[in-house]
Amino acid sequence: MRKLLSLAFALTMVLTFTSCDDDDDTVDDKAVQQAALDVVTAAVDGIVSTDASATGADETVFDWTLTKGGTYASTATEKVVVEGTISANTTWTKDKIWVVTKRVTVLDGVTLEIEAGTRVEGDASYSGAEASVLMIARGGKILAEGTASEPIIMTSTADDGTLTAADKGKWGGLVVLGKAPISAEAAEVQIEGVDAADVNGLYGGSSASDNSGTITYVSIRHGGAVIDAAAGDEINGLTLGGVGSGTIIENVEIYANSDDGVEFFGGSVNATNVLVAQVGDDAIDIDQSYSGTVTNFLVHVDGDSDEGLEVDGREGDAIEKFTLTNGTIAAVGGATITCDFKSKAQGTVTNLNANGGKIKLDASFDDAFESTENAAKNVVDGSLVFSTVNAAFEVYTDDLPALEE
Repeated sequence: MRKLLSLAFALTMVLTFTSCDDDDDTVDDKAVQQAALDVVTAAVDGIVSTDASATGADETVFDWTLTKGGTYASTATEKVVVEGTISANTTWTKDKIWVVTKRVTVLDGVTLEIEAGTRVEGDASYSGAEASVLMIARGGKILAEGTASEPIIMTSTADDGTLTAADKGKWGGLVVLGKAPISAEAAEVQIEGVDAADVNGLYGGSSASDNSGTITYVSIRHGGAVIDAAAGDEINGLTLGGVGSGTIIENVEIYANSDDGVEFFGGSVNATNVLVAQVGDDAIDIDQSYSGTVTNFLVHVDGDSDEGLEVDGREGDAIEKFTLTNGTIAAVGGATITCDFKSKAQGTVTNLNANGGKIKLDASFDDAFESTENAAKNVVDGSLVFSTVNAAFEVYTDDLPALEE
């Protein structure tokens, strides 16, 4: 407490005595901004620090994945084209290749079952707003239950076995929408990349235990098609919008996606054994007060990647807290490891081995240069907790207010 009081006093002194012109009529904006940031940085430094003892993920569970050398490939040759909506319970069997053309939606009350060993392909000939996406609407279910020896492969029709990590955006990805609570401008909102006219794109609700099905031993590859370049709309490898805790997500790989690997838009679903490798944006992205737990996750970033983790908090009034535990972030080809916690992020990060990379904590300030709700302040207040984390912490800000001339 004494340390924080002395830092606040130092900021007050800067505000009082620092000037930017000969007449001492205005405050030196840069000096005040730096002093405000120094106060928050010192407070955060007293709470978090690098811990090299972090062991991170158990990587042995990922031996089935393409990233870790898995070799499974479907032997099916017959292709079945799927278009439009799926309005009755349907099973996709492993003896055929199921080609998703444009946006295919599993409707409310309908279950899509995908057998272990099945190959699903997004039609690469469609792009933009017509890009091929498999979407599970609220109330619909997906039962994609692969095994370690027969995983379910979701990839592009362009994937002839020669594609590499550089081959991204060849189709959309898998979108799952549910009825669990979110913290947004409304209790239910439209998922990004789906036009407002399609009500099947809505997600969010009041059922935290909502069940959207099961996704196990599924590899999602070469997705992330650009829907609207001007708006920056792309598809994540695995999009989870308001997905509830009744849903099972275990043993999932997202490889070479052009946008985020997996993004949680609120919801309460738990995810276990998640591998995200060499994507074009963030590996794991958390938004809208996601309240679930991600356990045992492995991230490989490369030169195309942005953040290993990007974690935001609430956008509305509802406040929930995430949990990230037992994770490893590794760099490929000399890439830089960074993780960004911002926008009111609240939750717990435990046993994260970021291999000495950087964890950035966003700070924000009001017009009086007082710290406001954001990741850095939440660390100080105890609502964002880091325990056993092998990374260097850095407080930054993008929005210190400018003083009037």
